[in-house]
Amino acid sequence: MLSIDPAKNTERENYKFLIGSIIPRPIAFVTTRSKNGVLNGAPFSYFNIVSSNPPMISVSIQRSAGRQKDTARNIIDSKEFVIHIVDEQNVEKVNQTAASLPPEQSEIELAAFTPVESEKISVPGVKEAKIRMECILEQSLELGDSDTTGCDLIIGKVVQFHIEETIYENGRIDPRGLAAVSRLAGTNYAKIGEMFSIDRPK
Repeated sequence: MLSIDPAKNTERENYKFLIGSIIPRPIAFVTTRSKNGVLNGAPFSYFNIVSSNPPMISVSIQRSAGRQKDTARNIIDSKEFVIHIVDEQNVEKVNQTAASLPPEQSEIELAAFTPVESEKISVPGVKEAKIRMECILEQSLELGDSDTTGCDLIIGKVVQFHIEETIYENGRIDPRGLAAVSRLAGTNYAKIGEMFSIDRPK
């Protein structure tokens, strides 16, 4: 077995080890609004649940050469954002929003997403997602060396869920109906494959 000290690696080498090892990763498609009113959308696979009581999620947004991304800046400024689950039907459009655009250009318009008003926050979501969560900023943390690399860790509290009725039954979400996709390494994604159950020990 290889034994590797990350302190001796480049950032790119560590990145490849992490994204190749921690798989599959759920993908959040995040909409935010800038101070100038531009509706921004971007996908992030450093995303997960933090807590169910209260319901909270986390999104880690890597910086580029120390520069904060539009999504992080918009969330920190407005304290609001919408999380969407990426699925087989919307993944192509979501992928278009990963393009590097100037802050004044909307990825939502570029990908021809349909904005839909939120109920409890001012930031719209998109109609094409089967699940979306309206969130308010709980906490943001600057991690790493913000002058050169680093990231913004965003923790958001979910204040409203929106779930397509066809995938919801008896208090549960049908995973096959949701058809969420997950991120692997490089340009690779994964679908829901074979499912199995294991009873938890008492």
